[in-house]
Amino acid sequence: MAKTLTGIVTSDVADKTITVTVTSRETHPIYGKQYTVTRKYAAHDEDNIAKKGDKVTISETRPVSKRKAFKLDAVVEKSRGSIELKDDEVEA
Repeated sequence: MAKTLTGIVTSDVADKTITVTVTSRETHPIYGKQYTVTRKYAAHDEDNIAKKGDKVTISETRPVSKRKAFKLDAVVEKSRGSIELKDDEVEA
């Protein structure tokens, strides 16, 4: 069975490729402390559907290129837009 992951799109600049960041919680085998692990995957997005900030599911497939072995399954949740911070102008 193919591995399925859920993550956030961090880059959609390349044509037909998205970078998905998958965050998971793991437990240290000896000390038992939980910690956050972040991994990035390049996924094939044939129709350029996914945009930056979208929550998506990707699944393992045969290698599409040297780095891409995942394909986009579905966009779970669209991003609600980015927050623009205004620069405070200081007048002398």
